[in-house]
Amino acid sequence: MLGLATFFSSILLGSMLFFASIVAPSIFKSLEDDEALKFTRYVFPKYYLWGIALSALATVLALAARSYTCILLSIIFLGFVYGRQILIPKMTSAKDQWLASDTAQDKSRYKSLHKRSVIINATQMALLLIIVVATQILHLHQP
Repeated sequence: MLGLATFFSSILLGSMLFFASIVAPSIFKSLEDDEALKFTRYVFPKYYLWGIALSALATVLALAARSYTCILLSIIFLGFVYGRQILIPKMTSAKDQWLASDTAQDKSRYKSLHKRSVIINATQMALLLIIVVATQILHLHQP
């Protein structure tokens, strides 16, 4: 069970790295602002749903294996739920407000929410890396 939890954690980490390093930058380099905004509003909820599904599956498998990693995976899962259900709607609203008003205060609010999403995402990736590396090290040292 722990092997499967690690496998799904690895898939999630790879997905997140691909999205952060290839997909997101490509959106803003290849699309006009209006189209990039429309595309991100379409794809980000799906990205978070993918994270919810994989982290939930990995958490359940780690729990079944009675592994400490279920705690870290639960944190990762909650980060995706928070991101999709709370943070993305707040960011969407803040971005719309900023675009409508073009004030420094609205821009600052959006930037602050975006920074929070980046910090959560980076933390999730770091935790996944810890999980994958730690379980591999432990596996190598088992008789």
